[in-house]
Amino acid sequence: MPTIEGASDIPLDQLHEFKGHPFHVVDDEAMDELVESIKAKGVLSPAIARKRPEGGFELISGHRRTHAARRAGLDKIPVFVKDYSDDEAVCIMVDSNIQRERILPSEKAFALKMKMDAMRHQGFRSDLTSDQNELRSTSDQNGPKLMSNQIGMMYGMSSSQVKRYIRLIHLLPELLSLVDQEKIKVTNAVEISFLSVDVQKQVLAYIKNGHSLTKNKIMQLRNCDTDTTDSAEVDKILHGQTKPVEIRQIVLTNRELGKYFPNQVTEKEIKRQIIHLLDEWKARG
Repeated sequence: MPTIEGASDIPLDQLHEFKGHPFHVVDDEAMDELVESIKAKGVLSPAIARKRPEGGFELISGHRRTHAARRAGLDKIPVFVKDYSDDEAVCIMVDSNIQRERILPSEKAFALKMKMDAMRHQGFRSDLTSDQNELRSTSDQNGPKLMSNQIGMMYGMSSSQVKRYIRLIHLLPELLSLVDQEKIKVTNAVEISFLSVDVQKQVLAYIKNGHSLTKNKIMQLRNCDTDTTDSAEVDKILHGQTKPVEIRQIVLTNRELGKYFPNQVTEKEIKRQIIHLLDEWKARG
């Protein structure tokens, strides 16, 4: 294997996975192809790692190459060893992986959250891993919005897409797994993520029993999910046992209303004043 300038040949048993690494290394067809390529040509693109205080090296970029090298029977691979801080390492790790062709929603969710946290720790600077200009300080009240905008620009996403994916980390792990399996749409999963843990558990059981969760039911759950909501109420919504809300409508003619309101008063204002008078009447008992 030819020596790559600036890289050191590091034994595979000294390379350790990045702490909290959100991307899965899968033995799929693409991995099989990478293994065969490494057998024929070696590892052409060095991994990136940093020294660990406890010994060995922490991989920052190159987890798939390292796994493929093990499968190919190598005992060492070329690695660029750099002295990166925790936040710098997170940014490089995410940047190196998030543009993969196949990424699960859960991987994207945790990777984007890690990136946002690292940017926040850095004082909201983006010049460490990209050519973008320095951004405002996170002390600015618009910091989170600016960060989601900037992250979206880095990865070809909108600010709302970034926020939606990060929202998925609030799902129960079992529900997030169903999102990865495409059994729950990402848009529906985002709404479910706002539900309390107890309600999410009921939703999970409902789906596991073979039921389909509609957007309408999810929104009903969000509307009723309070500290006083009991499991029976949630169950009624899930199984369609809630009664439709009855709407009473009272019609007043223009002639009747004209006794009390001039023509220039809007319907909205008329309604507001009527409700105000009714509230006063009710308060008097």
